[in-house]
Amino acid sequence: MKDSLLSIEDLVVEFKTDVGTVRALDGISFELPRKCITAIVGESGSGKSVTASSIMRLLPGSASSSGAITFRPLDGDPIHISSLEKNDPLLLHLRGGMVSMIFQEPMTALSPVHQVGDQVAEAVLCHRDVTRDEALAEAATMLSRVGIVDAENKMHQYPFEFSGGMRQRVVIAMALICHPQLLLCDEPTTALDVTTQADILVLIKSLQQEFNNSVLFVTHDLGVVAQIADRVIVMYRGQIVESGSVREVLKTPKHVYTRHLLTSVPGMKTGKKPGGFQAWRVDDWKLDAAMGSNTTMSGPFDGHQVREFKQ
Repeated sequence: MKDSLLSIEDLVVEFKTDVGTVRALDGISFELPRKCITAIVGESGSGKSVTASSIMRLLPGSASSSGAITFRPLDGDPIHISSLEKNDPLLLHLRGGMVSMIFQEPMTALSPVHQVGDQVAEAVLCHRDVTRDEALAEAATMLSRVGIVDAENKMHQYPFEFSGGMRQRVVIAMALICHPQLLLCDEPTTALDVTTQADILVLIKSLQQEFNNSVLFVTHDLGVVAQIADRVIVMYRGQIVESGSVREVLKTPKHVYTRHLLTSVPGMKTGKKPGGFQAWRVDDWKLDAAMGSNTTMSGPFDGHQVREFKQ
């Protein structure tokens, strides 16, 4: 799809461990449309965060990958991210400039020994030819836009002086200050309480509409998907098993795994017999058999993408 912002083709990621090679992504392919929110959903270990890290080329040294990741900016030629060297100036310009990431835990994304304003302004200094005073002024404006009250004074404080929700707002300001065309959100609300989580979701949605960019939102929570996303990709053991519009996938799921995910969430109805999360885990071997696999994560996944199953 030439009008998509990002395309991933046959992406494979493997990690070398003491007990062998683990295939975290097994040949996934998808297109990321412009100006909408796409969610990646699945249980822990399905490959969601590895997909986001692969786009930013933030995989550890123990990882090896193959496949193509292509970014198509609004102005300029397509950028083949997967073929860039780690020290390539274009990759350094891409990170934080055209593509930004919000991580799961804000305290690990923020430096405890630097003031909040300096950390937000750093992104501007790295990607634009501005003075430090100009960068700090932009930082104060962005902190205000993400809901930090009295940003002019708060930007001189340190992360430990902020609540968890405020720290996550600071990380969002850092990610958006250079107006990226693609924002990657790696479970940004997992470490927050329910009320704060709702506020952050509303903030991300409103800022996406304001900046008119694309968002790839990684989550294991189908409730979050229903609230924030336009499209959804369902992953299981390193493969994409189903994708489509949120309404289409949540209302009429085609894949047995998607149906199991939905029936594990209280209050979500799909026209199938309801079941609890524990019941699904007990019958996990039946799910593997239905999908054509009884392997562990250390072996290859033998299922196929988006297959129709009857129950």
